[in-house]
Amino acid sequence: MAKDGTARGGARYGAGRKPKPLADRVMAGESAKAIELPEPPVFEGADVPPVKEYLKAKQKAGKDLCAAEVYEETWRWLKDRGCERLVNTQLIEQYAMSVSRWIQCEECISEFGFLAKHPTTGNAIASPYVSMSQQYMKQVNQIWYQIFQVVKENCSQPFSGNTPQDDVMERLLMTRKGM
Repeated sequence: MAKDGTARGGARYGAGRKPKPLADRVMAGESAKAIELPEPPVFEGADVPPVKEYLKAKQKAGKDLCAAEVYEETWRWLKDRGCERLVNTQLIEQYAMSVSRWIQCEECISEFGFLAKHPTTGNAIASPYVSMSQQYMKQVNQIWYQIFQVVKENCSQPFSGNTPQDDVMERLLMTRKGM
């Protein structure tokens, strides 16, 4: 405490040892305090909440947007781990839309190449789809880390295997084949 009565200094945000994931604490036999949530309402007949229309919109090029598929796959992955109530649906929608936009950019790069023509001079320039693709991939990773952090902190049993993030490249390759 300073002479003027203000608190200065101290530990910085994020300083110190990072907390162990819940599953690791349970496996080690430590006392693990999990978030106690009220019982969810009983849903009937729907495994995945309804997908918003903008995730299924037809694109200008006439191709389907794969955001609805990514949304459903991510929701099921969260539900298998019991964390679907802990992650905001808007975050899942943002993740799904970013993945589908990244795939669109990659398809355009494959179709048009890495170079484009400058609109006024006609000289070769880098394709704008390359930088857009990089930005969408960065956004996809940031959103996925937020979702995965919730799962890591709240999933009480250890999990392994594929995640929806692992399947992004596979989805891109499948769209190129027309599957």
